[in-house]
Parts: sequence; C-alpha cells; structure tokens
Amino acid sequence: SWADRSPLHEAASQGRLLALRTLLAQVNAATIDGLTPLYNCCRSGSASCMELLLQHGARAHSAHTHYPSALHEACKRGSSKCVKSLLSHGADPGYELSHLGSPLYISCLHRQAACSEILLRTGARVNAGRGSDSPLHAAVRQDCVEQVALLLEFGADVNLRDDNNRKASELAPPGGHVQQLLKTVQDSPRSLCQLCRITIRDVIGPLRLKLLPTLPLPPLLTGYLNH
Repeated sequence: SWADRSPLHEAASQGRLLALRTLLAQVNAATIDGLTPLYNCCRSGSASCMELLLQHGARAHSAHTHYPSALHEACKRGSSKCVKSLLSHGADPGYELSHLGSPLYISCLHRQAACSEILLRTGARVNAGRGSDSPLHAAVRQDCVEQVALLLEFGADVNLRDDNNRKASELAPPGGHVQQLLKTVQDSPRSLCQLCRITIRDVIGPLRLKLLPTLPLPPLLTGYLNH
C-alpha cells in the first residue's frame, strides 16, 4: 500500500542518503504489505543506502515468512552489491519462502548469474528451489548457459525432477547449448576434484564457510574450497 509509506520508505526508494540519516529511528518500519526501507533499497538498487540502514539496525530479513524478502528482491533485480551487503550482515543465503522459493531459485528465474554465484559461494544449497522445482530447472527454462554451467560446477543434480516429473534436460531447447551441456554432464562422471570440494563444503556448512580464510591452510587449498 502506498498510503502508509513513511518518509523513510520514500528516501530509501529514491536513494536520498542525507534524508535517510534523519529518519533512521524508523529503520525497520513496515507498510501494511510488509515492505521495509531495506526492501525498497533492494528494489532501487541503492547499495549505499542499504549499507547505512544495516549499520543502524535494519534486519537483513523479516521474521515473518509471509512478508517480502529484501534478499529475494535483490536477487530478482540483479543487484549484486545489495546481495553482498545483506549476506555480510547475516542474511541467510538459503532463506526460503513458500511462495517464492530460495534466493538462488529467484536469481535463476530472472537470469541473474552474478547474484547466483555470490549465493553459491556463500553456501546456498545448489538444489534448493521452490518445491520440487530446482534452480537448475529454472535456469534451463530460461535457456541461460552461464547460469546452468555455474549450477553444474557447484554440484547441481541433473536427475532431480520437477512438479511435472521432468528432469532439467527435458526442458532444454532441442539442439541448444544448454541441452549439450546437460548431456555432457549426464554422460560423464564429475571429476574427483569437484566431488571432493562439493562434499567438503557441504560438511563445513554455509554458516562456517566464511571462516575458511581464518584457518591455517595453504592459500591454494583455501582458494580451492572457496570456489
């Protein structure tokens, strides 16, 4: 609803940094539809305003799962700076909403490969989508080679079936690059190097991946695990 938007909502949506500074007492104010100033920043792509809100106590995502999610909106809009900022302030890369799915699913649905890569590197589960529909299914429907290749690199399961009992390969345009890429993965086993990295990252878990640089590991090994 536009009627109950506060001046803070307006300043955030228009990227007015100075106005925001005087309105931060309402940093988590929400409209009747659950829209927060942080959500408006994601909609407009204003990373500087978002950073200011987060520094002054804005919650990275709403405690109410029926409210709009700032992270999902940033992924939809392709605002990689906003995605990074939210994640650095504690947003969960795997935060799922029943009506939207995971942030990774949304980024695949809207062909936002840069956002997908950020999410995957920070521990988003590569097969978590919306219901039975995986991020790979969404990326294949969009015929986005870059996105499909990225998901496969992080271990996407090509054998998962969607709500209509179809594999991702069955959704690919015939004879296209995406179909060829999926066929190559299906016909060839993943390398031991890739399987080890995927397994180790799964064991470490998303909450601890950011601690990898603090471990006494050779830089080459840290880079391998962060990939």
